[in-house]
Order: sequence, then structure tokens, then C-alpha cells
Amino acid sequence: MELLALIGQTTRVKSLVPILVILAVATVYGLWYKASRGKIRVTGTSNSAPVAALTAEILGAPLGTRATLVQFSSAFCTPCRATRLLLESVVLNMPDVRHLDIDAEAHLDLVRRLNIHSTPTTLILDSRGVEVGRAIGAPSREQVLNSLAGIS
Repeated sequence: MELLALIGQTTRVKSLVPILVILAVATVYGLWYKASRGKIRVTGTSNSAPVAALTAEILGAPLGTRATLVQFSSAFCTPCRATRLLLESVVLNMPDVRHLDIDAEAHLDLVRRLNIHSTPTTLILDSRGVEVGRAIGAPSREQVLNSLAGIS
């Protein structure tokens, strides 16, 4: 009788192991995903290879005289709407900064060229159209303002 009880407990423990492994992997992925979204990453540093500038012809609208925030969105993306409102409000009192909202689905060639893998993705361009920062996900107002403050 004791042997049967021991076998039953071992079987229950063995059936819990895959569930615990899946929960651990999902937790690690979730923490990574949360940490990687919405942060502005600096790009185009002096140590990197020269980056081709994005022009008004490529983007379909004039660039800002100091900076341009290029947001790639999709129609059914809820964070895209929040990001659009945030960026529009940030540039409202900055006449030298422009916000461009580009439909990722309608510009797949540009999306592929710029390695846009999810929406919203916001590129921060300097006055020459060179990418100096990138946010995957919805950035905070403070992050956007700090990034723009670094561009002269």
C-alpha cells in the first residue's frame, strides 16, 4: 500500500515539472519583453558605421529643422494611438521638431529597410535625417523630452 502511495506522489510530481518549466520560461520572457519595450535606445553613435539619412522624399513629408519623430503605426494598434497623442503633444510647442506618423502596412518597403519589427516604433532623427534614437513600444514623455534635449 505504501509503495502505491509513493508511486502516485512521484507521478504527480513528474506531471508538475513541465508546468513549472513553462511558467519559468514564460516569466523570463515576460520580464524581458517588458524591459525592452518603450525605452529609447541611442543609435548612430560615433563608433558605429555611417547611417544613411532619411530624406523628406523617402518619408513623404518635410523634416523638422532640429529633429523629427518618425512613428511607425498600424491600424489596430492601441499603443500606437497613445504614442501618437504623446508625440503630437510633445512637438506642439516645439516649432523646430516634427512628428510624422507612417502607416507600417502601407510602407512595407520602408519598414523592411529600417528593420521595424513591431508597432509602435519611433525613430528620432536629427536635422540631417540621421537616426539618433529608437523606441520600440510606447515611450514616456520624459524619455522623449530627454532625447530631444540631446539634439542641438
